[in-house]
Amino acid sequence: MSTMFMRNGWVPDDPFSLKGTTISECSSYVHLRREVNMMNELAPELGRRNRAAWGAYKSIEDVVKKTKNARLRAHLFNVTILPALTHASETWALRKHYENAVNVIERSIEKVILGLTRLTQVRARIRSSTRQQSKNRDAAVYAKLSKIR
Repeated sequence: MSTMFMRNGWVPDDPFSLKGTTISECSSYVHLRREVNMMNELAPELGRRNRAAWGAYKSIEDVVKKTKNARLRAHLFNVTILPALTHASETWALRKHYENAVNVIERSIEKVILGLTRLTQVRARIRSSTRQQSKNRDAAVYAKLSKIR
C-alpha cells in the first residue's frame, strides 16, 4: 500500500514529495469503512451503504423467505440490515435529499422482505406503508439518533 494524500482548494497543484519521494494524490479514500472525500459528498458513501445493506440481506435471505413471522423478520432487519445501512451515520450531514435516499434503500429492501411488488400491492389493494406491515425501524430516524449518543 502506498502513501497518498488529498488536496483541498487552499493547496497549490504542485507535486508533493516527502524526503525526495513523490506522493500520489487521491480524491477519496476509505477510513474505518467510511468513504471520505474533500467535497464531503455523501452520495458515494450511500452507494457503499446500499451495497452493504443488500449484502446483509443476502446473508439472511434464506431465513427471511422461510419465516412468515413479521416480528422475527423485523428483528432480523433491525439487527443485520439497519446497522449495515447506517454504519458511521453519526458522521453524516444528513440533508433532506440524502435522507430520502436512505429511505428509498430501506423501502426497497423492506418490499423484498415482505415479498411485495407493485403488481401484488395493486392486486391486494395494499395502500398502507411498508413500514407498518414490516414493523421495521426507520433508517433515517435511526441515523439521526445515532448522533445523540
